[in-house]
Amino acid sequence: MEQLKVELGERSYEIKIGYDILSKVGQYLKELNLGSKVMIITNELVDSLYGREVEQAIKKAGFEVNIAKIGDGEEYKVLDSAKNLYDQAVNANLDRSSTIIALGGGVVGDIAGFIAATYMRGVNFVQIPTTVLAQVDSSVGGKVAVNHPQGKNLIGAFYQPKLVVADIKVLSTLEPRQLKAGLAEVIKYGVIWDKEFFHFLEAKREEILELDIKTMEYLLKRCCEIKAEVVAQDEREMGIRAILNYGHTIGHALEAVTDYQRFVHGEGVAIGMVAAAKLANKLGILDLADVEKQEQLVKDFGLAVSFDALKINKIIKALAKDKKVKDGMIRFILAEEIGKVVIKSDLPHNIIREVLEELGGER
Repeated sequence: MEQLKVELGERSYEIKIGYDILSKVGQYLKELNLGSKVMIITNELVDSLYGREVEQAIKKAGFEVNIAKIGDGEEYKVLDSAKNLYDQAVNANLDRSSTIIALGGGVVGDIAGFIAATYMRGVNFVQIPTTVLAQVDSSVGGKVAVNHPQGKNLIGAFYQPKLVVADIKVLSTLEPRQLKAGLAEVIKYGVIWDKEFFHFLEAKREEILELDIKTMEYLLKRCCEIKAEVVAQDEREMGIRAILNYGHTIGHALEAVTDYQRFVHGEGVAIGMVAAAKLANKLGILDLADVEKQEQLVKDFGLAVSFDALKINKIIKALAKDKKVKDGMIRFILAEEIGKVVIKSDLPHNIIREVLEELGGER
């Protein structure tokens, strides 16, 4: 098993990465000296696969366990779902010493963290991510939120977990679409921070898609290391942490204009990364060869690099409501080379429109 620490002073926490470690979750919780009540937030599918194993492991360690479920999909990451979860927390008599555990992918992790951050002004929070996307990205760093009809993650907080437990074994039950979507966030880390890691992804494509244990252990650890290093420098996204949004600006807009029905998150990010690369090239800061490398790696992992039947004006409107907009300016993360990015907020609208049209947008 691999372990690493997110260094945030009194809010520091460990990430445990290994194969077949769900049965040890109760032991890990006991070591943290948390209160006796636990509420696991999950969905029907994940609960049917791993709920009993996690529940029994936690009960065996002496905790009282309650299970709360939400629907499966981004459309359930909303305030109506949150209200239902608050009701269940109250009915379970959770108090300030209690712990909320997110057992699931990014949607479950985001809304469970939002509940943990706001119930009784904050209770203990633990992440058990069950998708690649959640294991390498959304479970680490403390961003928790729900969506608003006009934008993704507009209602949320920064709230760090007490622990993250990433079990490689659970990835074997992922649908191929979800596995590939998660790899978009993995590619992101190579582009924004680590050229050698990008080359590793190019070289290990087959092993990654086959979920080779040693390959995945290194992949998950390296992604978490990069994110932990960035978050430690800028926990509340006042500066460098914004680079973690590479590909997300246009990606989130695509999700929003399709009511979160057409793209899963990683699919939007994949197209968004290709868009960001093309933008950088048109601005003269990224070589065409590096644009093509990014586009090829996205394709190699089975992800789309374009879209159709979406109006450019609707996408532009959604961009303007992105939570990363500052003083009315849309912020983009753009690569100068693979492994190095910059933050830009003064992009000409005609260039943004040109790229969206190249990707398949309609005038």
